[in-house]
Amino acid sequence: MMVMTILQGNIESENWLVLKDAYKAGTRHLPEQMIESFLVQSNEDPTLWREIAIWRSRAEFEEYRHTADTPGGIWMFRAAGVEPTLTIFDVVGNGKVP
Repeated sequence: MMVMTILQGNIESENWLVLKDAYKAGTRHLPEQMIESFLVQSNEDPTLWREIAIWRSRAEFEEYRHTADTPGGIWMFRAAGVEPTLTIFDVVGNGKVP
């Protein structure tokens, strides 16, 4: 079963470019266990940022998590001056436009 992780933090406006640049650098080579990643910013609270990642399975996410010194997403938020919170979800369904 796929897993979705969400790293979240409130980033001061002067660090938005730092976060975007760190995300670009960090996603040039995604971990093989990851399917896809998104960096999103809230419309209601522009300081609220999330990095959403889809992983092949919980086991593969845990494998990456335990082999990386500092996981890339955490490094990205730290570069922008924030310690992010992590939430993990099991993906129980998905849909795509054909």
